Amino acid sequence: MAKSVEDCLRKLAELEGRRYNWDSHWSEVAELVWPAADEFLTSRTPGEKRSQTIFDATAALALEKFAAAMESMLTPRAQKWHTLKSTNNDLNKDSAVKKWFEEVGRIMFQARNSPKAGYYAQMHEGYKSLGAFGNACLFVDEPKQGVGVRYVQCHVGSVFIEVDPARKVDTVYRKYTMSAKAAAQEWGRDKLPPKVAVAFESVDNHYKQFDFLHVVTPQLERDQDRKDYHGMPWMSYHISIDDKAIVDEGGYEEFPYMYSRYTVNPTEMYGRGPAMLVLPAIKMAQEMQKTFIRSGHKIVDPPLLLHDDGVLGTGSKQVRLTPGGLNYGGVDAQGRPLIVPLQTGARLDITEGMLEKERMTINDAFLVTLFQILVDQPQMTATEALIRAQEKGQLLAPTVGRQQSEMLGPQIHREFNILGRQGYLPEMPGVLAEAEGEYDITYESPAMRFQRSEELVGIQRTLEIAMPFAQADPSVLSIFKPDEIIRLAAEINGAPSDILHTSDEMEEIAEQQQQQAQQQQQMQSMQQIAPAMKDMAQAQAALPAEAGVA
Repeated sequence: MAKSVEDCLRKLAELEGRRYNWDSHWSEVAELVWPAADEFLTSRTPGEKRSQTIFDATAALALEKFAAAMESMLTPRAQKWHTLKSTNNDLNKDSAVKKWFEEVGRIMFQARNSPKAGYYAQMHEGYKSLGAFGNACLFVDEPKQGVGVRYVQCHVGSVFIEVDPARKVDTVYRKYTMSAKAAAQEWGRDKLPPKVAVAFESVDNHYKQFDFLHVVTPQLERDQDRKDYHGMPWMSYHISIDDKAIVDEGGYEEFPYMYSRYTVNPTEMYGRGPAMLVLPAIKMAQEMQKTFIRSGHKIVDPPLLLHDDGVLGTGSKQVRLTPGGLNYGGVDAQGRPLIVPLQTGARLDITEGMLEKERMTINDAFLVTLFQILVDQPQMTATEALIRAQEKGQLLAPTVGRQQSEMLGPQIHREFNILGRQGYLPEMPGVLAEAEGEYDITYESPAMRFQRSEELVGIQRTLEIAMPFAQADPSVLSIFKPDEIIRLAAEINGAPSDILHTSDEMEEIAEQQQQQAQQQQQMQSMQQIAPAMKDMAQAQAALPAEAGVA
């Protein structure tokens, strides 16, 4: 059912009212943690100074580390962090199916790495938004021209959401600005509303900015028999707020906005992030840093106590505190100083210790301490490192799981369908097509390997228990499958699969080794038999002569 402009704008006003408290909270966070992103309660002029109020940069630096660590843990640029496989395990054994999924994965990563896509740059901004505000919104778009995928990270202040009964985001109202020229490029001159069209007709106003609204909502009464956007699961409207007119109307086969949250309370739609959790500690660190600066200033340049003789400190007797300054009359006849510093009793060590505790709390919230476990202690043994990796995986599990379900999973699904509609994917094998091409996503990011480190710890401990028994009875070790242990360890540690032989190759190697062993055994036997055969031949050669003599 189509919506009117009035309905959309009325709904937008309602969503803005619901989110007012969040805007106030996020603005406070942005001021202290990410000033460049403070676009909530007021609009900012591009390029203006926004960090004058920050005295302690711990939270701002922790946010940068958080974003970098999340990217390296979930979507590392130099690695393939996921694979696809059929939901049917029997089909996964088919070589054609395996090769097809490998090729599809290669194409998907190639599309993300395309210069026009900008995937990883947008994801980095998303992880920063997740750490600061607890929410991130990635728009995965299908270009109208060409092939590939386009990614746009949306500022959370511009996005208003609603959720379905399963508490998944299924509706987005996004406000954005666009120049008259860009609007003409996007939709064509014929679709421009009056005010935008007038601006476009004037060369001087080509880059005049206008406000737009993008609405994506479930199409509950769609006609599935129709092949146009009226038959799609989601309806889309681009509305000119200035003209109160629909510029473009369409639909989506998949929900295009990947809206992820760090943590979500059961009674709330929007998420909460690390910065919101430790906002009191961030404020405290700011105030303590101010105190620390003032105390240090007083110690370095203390107030002075002067003898009130009506002369010292006035006129030509003004106290000179510059380097090399001479203060005549600063001592009495006995040589006692008439100018002494005022001792305030300030203890920088106490202030610094308290400040350090607040900084530790902030770094813990942003997982900085967790990510630095292995970096700060390189002297750890392999076993200790493995146990630490296991601990890290357990602590990251809740965060990783939500990002996979709300961000990465829907993103991969949409990318797959976009590239498929563009004809960019190879032809699907027949056996897979008969199974309707259903697939599962296997995540192979460092974060997932950390979580699977528990398996390696279990294997290692089992082997440690078995070794004393093996010394008494070596046959105990026959219970283990060495090749499977090595394969599992390589998989968990992220070793390239190309360095390992496949099962078929292992069978061929075993057959070759068996044949070589048989050949070697035959040669050894021949070497042993050769002398006897030589003697036998000599004896047989002598028999006729003996017979002749007889």
